[in-house]
Amino acid sequence: MEHEKSPLRWLPPATASETPATPAAATPASPARARAPRRPRLPQRPERGIKRLLYPLVVAGVLLLNWGVKLKGLLLLLPKLKLLTTASSMLLSVGAYALLWGPAFGAGFVALLFVHEMGHFVQMQREGVKPGWMLFIPFLGAALGARSLGGSALAEARVGLAGPVLGTLACVAVALVGALGGGDFWYALAFTGFLLNLFNLLPIVPLDGGRAMAAMAPWMWFAGFGAVVALAIVSPNPVIILIALLGGFELYRRWRGRRNGEEGNPAYYRVAPRHRLAVGAVYLGLVVALVAGMDLTFIDHSGRL
Repeated sequence: MEHEKSPLRWLPPATASETPATPAAATPASPARARAPRRPRLPQRPERGIKRLLYPLVVAGVLLLNWGVKLKGLLLLLPKLKLLTTASSMLLSVGAYALLWGPAFGAGFVALLFVHEMGHFVQMQREGVKPGWMLFIPFLGAALGARSLGGSALAEARVGLAGPVLGTLACVAVALVGALGGGDFWYALAFTGFLLNLFNLLPIVPLDGGRAMAAMAPWMWFAGFGAVVALAIVSPNPVIILIALLGGFELYRRWRGRRNGEEGNPAYYRVAPRHRLAVGAVYLGLVVALVAGMDLTFIDHSGRL
C-alpha cells in the first residue's frame, strides 16, 4: 500500500531570501535602525535661593550705579544750568520787549531789571539766605527764588528795599548819560526804569513795597491791596490782575497766621522802633527820588506832532 505523499516533499528547497520571516516581536533590530533606549528624565534642580536673591540685587545695583553717575554729572552741571536758565530767559525777554520798543531799548530795559534783581541777590547773601534762580518773564519783570527772606520782618524789608535802591541808582546813571548828550533814548530808558521801581514799591506782597511794610506797618497791606484792586477795575491789565490775585492770597495767609498766633509769628514781626523808622525813611526817600526822576526824564512829545 503506497503511502500518500505529502505535497511538501515536492516543493523546492527554500532559499535564504524565502526563509519564513520571524515574527516582528522576535526580530532583532538592526544596528542602523535601532533606537537608543530613552534615559529617564531627571527633575531639574531648582536655582539656589541665594542666586535668586542676589540676581535682582545685582541688576538693581548696576542700574543705581549708572543713574548715580548721571546724577553726579547733573549736580556738577547745576550751577551752569542756573546760569543758562537766567541767560536764556534774559534773551527771551529782550526779544519780547524788542518787538515793542526795538532791540536797543529792550536790551537796556532788561539790563535795568537785572540790576534791580541783583540788589535782592546781594542783600540775601548778606542776610545769610542762599538765593535761588533768577528768572526773567516777558512783560512781568523778573523774579529771584529763595526759600526765605531772612529770619525776621526787618531782614525781609532790607531784602525787599535793596532791589529798588540799586535799581534807582542804575536809572540815575542812565539819566546822566542822557544829560551828557546821549539823547532822548537814554531819558526814555531812565524814565521807564524809574516807573518800574516806583511800581514795585506798592505796599502789597509780593512786591518790594509789601516786603518793606512787613517791618514798617503790616496793616498797610490792606491799603495796598485795595489800591491794586481799584487800579485793576479802572484800568484792567493782566499784570495788575495777577498782582491783585497773588496779593490777596498772601494777605489772607499772613493775616490769618498773625491772628491764630502761629509759632514764631509774633517774634518774626517784632521790630525795634528805630529800625521801623529807618525802614520808613528809606521807603519814603525812594518814593520821592523816583517821582523826581520820572519828572526830570519825562519827554514831552506833544509839540513835535
